[in-house]
Amino acid sequence: MAVDLLAVALPEPAAELSGPARELDTSLQGMLSRAAADGEFRGRFNSALVVHTNGQVPARRVALAGLGPGDRLDADAFRTAGGAVARKAREFGASVGWVVDPSLPLAPEEQARALVEGTLLGAYDPGLYKTNGARREIGRVVVIGEGLEGAVRHAARVSSWTNRARDLSNMPPNELTPQRLAARAEEIAFERAHLHAHALGLDEVRDLGMGAFAAVAQGSHNPPRLIIMRYDPPGARDDIVLGLVGKAITFDTGGISLKPGLYMEDMKGDMSGGGAVVEATGAVADLEVPLRVLSVVAATENMPGGGAYRPGDILHALNGKTIEVINTDAEGRLVLADALTYARQQGATHLLDLATLTGAMELALGDLYAGVYANDDEWRSAIVDAGEASGDHLWPFPLHPRYRRYIDSAFADMKNATVIRQASPTLAAAFLEEFAGGGPWAHIDLAGPAFFRFDRGDYLSQRGGTGYGVRLIVELAERLAK
Repeated sequence: MAVDLLAVALPEPAAELSGPARELDTSLQGMLSRAAADGEFRGRFNSALVVHTNGQVPARRVALAGLGPGDRLDADAFRTAGGAVARKAREFGASVGWVVDPSLPLAPEEQARALVEGTLLGAYDPGLYKTNGARREIGRVVVIGEGLEGAVRHAARVSSWTNRARDLSNMPPNELTPQRLAARAEEIAFERAHLHAHALGLDEVRDLGMGAFAAVAQGSHNPPRLIIMRYDPPGARDDIVLGLVGKAITFDTGGISLKPGLYMEDMKGDMSGGGAVVEATGAVADLEVPLRVLSVVAATENMPGGGAYRPGDILHALNGKTIEVINTDAEGRLVLADALTYARQQGATHLLDLATLTGAMELALGDLYAGVYANDDEWRSAIVDAGEASGDHLWPFPLHPRYRRYIDSAFADMKNATVIRQASPTLAAAFLEEFAGGGPWAHIDLAGPAFFRFDRGDYLSQRGGTGYGVRLIVELAERLAK
């Protein structure tokens, strides 16, 4: 199959070419080995060399992509090799073909999946609104090898949904309002069999008794939406309903507890958890995973103003508990509280919430791992394992019952924050556990890996949203469906 650019990944050091690279080098009369000998390519992590073939192979260009040290090869190394090639290929809109090397430690099917993901995610262009030309993209991605077609198609589809979640995170808040996010959910449901979506407005939310969600929403001129998506495929197992709950603060000023001005523009990405839930639900339906899914996304802005909720307010949540407001910038846990209760009431047996919740989690884990808390060890392990397999990495944190003291209130059942500068991600998890109901529940704090301010130095290097959570949810759903 002819492609514009034919690529092969090699570990470091790459002084002597092997496998498919050696075969290509023979066809190119030693061009690649000479480049390696001259130090133009060493196999370093996140590096790539592109050469013109002058018609000597059925591709206009050949690329060598670095995997990094040979004793550290994993799927992320291959994803990053894909990203390194993609950044070069998108400059000329090339189609990319990969040749897998069966002699490398990762199985060919896993190589194929990782290379496709890395290429498509690495080629993403966040410039949705630039007017100086079309967004830079690449053509199709293929992998040359027998029996790899299924893995390639699957990876391409999941990557496409991931990039759509990135588009949502990168949309400006004047365009991605709660109403627009709800419309996106309805668009997805219209296109997919067995998937239905609808949204509730502020009056309906209040009528249900969602006083926590309604309080956060009441200060904004743009009305909120509680987005509900149900995927009920034929043949699904009848003992599991995966409940996905997403925080979607489409812009977060902090409310009356106003945030600092520096980088406040990035608060458009505070809906990344909810955006991932919306797009991942679409991906599960697109892939026809035989698992029932109930997704609930609490979408609102958090704004200051005469109608905004205040520090000192006491809110009545859907589950009947009362909450003293200490900090209006701790709004994410408030909207999640009612959404978690609603999801459990609607039949979710296993709950997972995703939220850009605390800056302290980013301080702890940076932009590579999200933190995860759970009330069930087996459920937490299943989520962590799915994260490792998908590339959406997670690190488990403890949720000891004594952490509950951080949210004790003298005036209500609990408070939403504390002045004690300790364990802020954990007190948020302890707060959410009050609304998780009976059954397995886990909370993912994805503040670090969901929205980038700086280059991470791998296949996800672009500024802005990463789509974190889409691949994880798909992997988890497919495992639960077995």
